[in-house]
Amino acid sequence: MLPERHYLPAKLQDGAIKLLLVGCGGNGAQMLMGLASLDTALRAISSRYLDVTVVDDDTVSEANLGRQPFYRCDLGNSKARTLVERINIAHGLDWTAVHGRAPGAVDVRGFDVLVTCVDTASARRAISAAIDKSLAADHYVPLPNYWLDLGNRATDGQFLLGEPMSRRVGVNAPVRLPTVLEYFPELADESAAEDDVPSCSVAEALERQSLFVNRVVASHALALLFDLLGRGSISHAGAFINLASGQAMPIQLPRKSEDN
Repeated sequence: MLPERHYLPAKLQDGAIKLLLVGCGGNGAQMLMGLASLDTALRAISSRYLDVTVVDDDTVSEANLGRQPFYRCDLGNSKARTLVERINIAHGLDWTAVHGRAPGAVDVRGFDVLVTCVDTASARRAISAAIDKSLAADHYVPLPNYWLDLGNRATDGQFLLGEPMSRRVGVNAPVRLPTVLEYFPELADESAAEDDVPSCSVAEALERQSLFVNRVVASHALALLFDLLGRGSISHAGAFINLASGQAMPIQLPRKSEDN
């Protein structure tokens, strides 16, 4: 039996792919730098390219140096604006930076791909609520085809690609990829404690998280995006990655039931 595969929908197979990146801290900054390389690759092998908007309300601090692609000259500056300006100059792009917090500072509607690199479950719930509210208001409102979420702890992390809403219906329609809140229902628990206290120094930041955990998780997530957007299909929906053990366990695509 051939392995399950998920295929890029026809509407995303030509022209600009509008992508919203929420958060450009540990995982997000690494994702953003990689998205510039992904854009270059897409332009070389296809008729597709990325039109990226980045939203983050944080500024560069001392603790960000080392694990994130910032320098001392960036201290105190907006993370989103700093990285987007750097990418635009280096690659001749016109990507957009928004200094603010999603979903309030930017509308998730109108984007093809949503990528979240946030620290807390509450931030994910806010994004999910904005999508659900749009769906309830207007069934035909344009919402992201895909929602890619990244998260990590000290030496491990995960990434998961989901579909916020079904794109196709019928007997032969593919099974919808569950979103992060569907795959991890515990994230919907508003009573769960969260630890999002920022580190004050590089040394403290390294005590809390491994130096390269964000880069590894982001690289795997970017590889998945390249397979989907560049090659047209994927064989898994994400993965769990453990730097301490050196293991990566893929998250399998959902299968159709025998009744479908």
